[in-house]
Amino acid sequence: MSTSSHSKNTPTAQTSDPSNKLLFNGADWDFDTLKNTYDAIEDIALNELKLDVYANQVEVITSEQMLDAYSSIGMPLMYHHWSFGKRFVRDDVMYRKGYQGLAYEIVINSNPCISYVMEENTIVMQALVMAHAAFGHNHFFKNNYLFKQWTDADGILDYLQFAKRYIAKCEDRYGFDAVERVLDAAHALMEQGVNRYSHPEKPNLAVELERERERAKYEDETYNDLWRTLPQTDADDQDIDEIQRKMRIEERRAQFGLPEENLLYFLEKNAPAMQLWEREILRIVRNIGQYFYPQKQTKVMNEGCACYVHYSIMNSLYDKGLVSEGAMMEFIDS
Repeated sequence: MSTSSHSKNTPTAQTSDPSNKLLFNGADWDFDTLKNTYDAIEDIALNELKLDVYANQVEVITSEQMLDAYSSIGMPLMYHHWSFGKRFVRDDVMYRKGYQGLAYEIVINSNPCISYVMEENTIVMQALVMAHAAFGHNHFFKNNYLFKQWTDADGILDYLQFAKRYIAKCEDRYGFDAVERVLDAAHALMEQGVNRYSHPEKPNLAVELERERERAKYEDETYNDLWRTLPQTDADDQDIDEIQRKMRIEERRAQFGLPEENLLYFLEKNAPAMQLWEREILRIVRNIGQYFYPQKQTKVMNEGCACYVHYSIMNSLYDKGLVSEGAMMEFIDS
């Protein structure tokens, strides 16, 4: 009775605890905390900053998986090649000896946009990299005109699956050494295997599969009789006047489509003794090189956009009382 009377006559103080609003407190996190933080970041990104992004897929991975992603150029699917293993061993040794760190995140220009975040990150860093990658880079991928012109975010994962399967079939049929020889040569020319001025068609999985079906109808080994048409350097050539010589040169340039900036495309179409499967491997490497071309062209602008987005989102979270001053100090320090 006394307890009841006391509670009736003495009003309970309504004390507000600021920590109740915080998304997290401390460095540790679980998946519920991560989901709640992502939802708060998404609300600010879409409703306040008005970002236009692909759907997000956030993957939490270990340091070993991050090293593996390093080795395959950050892609979730990739064909086999010894250079990827070499890169993995080098990065793994450097990381374990403390000579280099790992990226906080890797983000892939695909639809859905895939963001890899390290499980070793604190919750503050998880919030930072989700704002940076899943919304900053994602918005840039979807809206920058170079990415619109050169890449197909909807089809890249399907195309990589096709490339991996096709090269594996070539290894089974023609041997690892033969496929490796072609890949080594193609990778050496990958930087010169992109179109910088003209705009070729984007790779399409349905078209590639149809090409593969048509190719299966013909013999794998073909020979182009192009070498027979090369100009002779015998004595009769000395009698050709300069006008005829220039006409022949112009005819050959037109025949080969010169000038051609894309060396892999030129070899794919004109190399006289290449087999069909070798030409297709050149095409695969060329398409992947073209996919990464806008990444290199827009690296500073891309990072600037992502940094502006994560800075705005983190400060908005703080202004709303969703993150603490300690979290902001860690964010600013990072």
